[in-house]
Amino acid sequence: MVMSAPAGRLNPSTTEGTCSVGPILAARANLMETKSTSLNTSGGEMSAKRLAVLVVLVVVPILVASALVSTAWAQKNELSVTAGRTFVSTSTVPSTDLPVHFGNPASFAFNYGRHLKTYKIFGLSAEVPVAIYPRMDVNYNLGTTPKDIGALFVTPSLRVNVFSADSVTPWVSVGGGYGRFRESSTTLYQNPNPGPTGTNTGVVQFGAGLDVWFWHTWGARFEARDFYSGDPALNVDTSNSRQHNYYVGVGIAHRF
Repeated sequence: MVMSAPAGRLNPSTTEGTCSVGPILAARANLMETKSTSLNTSGGEMSAKRLAVLVVLVVVPILVASALVSTAWAQKNELSVTAGRTFVSTSTVPSTDLPVHFGNPASFAFNYGRHLKTYKIFGLSAEVPVAIYPRMDVNYNLGTTPKDIGALFVTPSLRVNVFSADSVTPWVSVGGGYGRFRESSTTLYQNPNPGPTGTNTGVVQFGAGLDVWFWHTWGARFEARDFYSGDPALNVDTSNSRQHNYYVGVGIAHRF
């Protein structure tokens, strides 16, 4: 005896007019897997974004602080190069009452400075001015002097800048050090020089100038310095035991 299924009840084994359970379960599984993958992907993207923001928040302040420290450290040092002329006053030989004239040669100066301290509008720096004039003509009527001389001055000094933090800053400098004269091996009339061709001397330096910082760490320098030295060996006795070597120059300066 064959029994039929009750009315209104679906037979899972039938293919027409019935609903299959397998496809429904598969669809639900696929939906759950898709949601899980979406959540994992979203979470990964959020973690990456948060990590990037964290890196920016940490790294940027460090870089900025490093730049500020580097800039502050850099501006403690300074180099300058200037070119100009050196002037030496005329001397007189008492025994002949004749003058000794000096030329006004092209000259050069180099300077390294390091900032030491700031107090209000004043800045204190240590510096090493180096000045050179390769050849200065010497003229004496009797012709017994060397025909020319040269000089090198190296004078460690202290410099005080006024308005040291501004773009325009005047300054004064004082110090002392070493000088070396070169005397020509021939006299004015082309005779052999009977005197020495090299003389050492102590030097006192007084200076004043103006720095104009026109672009970032670059500026222009105007300077005048007096290198007060002993006399070079001129083969004559002058009325002076020391001489003023006045240097006036203009050039560039750089902070680093």
